[in-house]
Amino acid sequence: MNRIKEVLEEKGIKQIWLAEKLGKSFNTVNSYVQNRQQPRLEVLNKIADILDVDIKSLIISNK
Repeated sequence: MNRIKEVLEEKGIKQIWLAEKLGKSFNTVNSYVQNRQQPRLEVLNKIADILDVDIKSLIISNK
């Protein structure tokens, strides 16, 4: 399970902003956030860079 949704909420970032930064549609990013689709590793790395977090923090729960 990915933690993209949690990180977005923690940082106060909207999905539409992330979609624009990634060059992806809102629907694609929403699919990542809702865990209906998993991003490819390259995309996940880009998300981590954009959100300024370690890629591990997007895939490993810290709870």
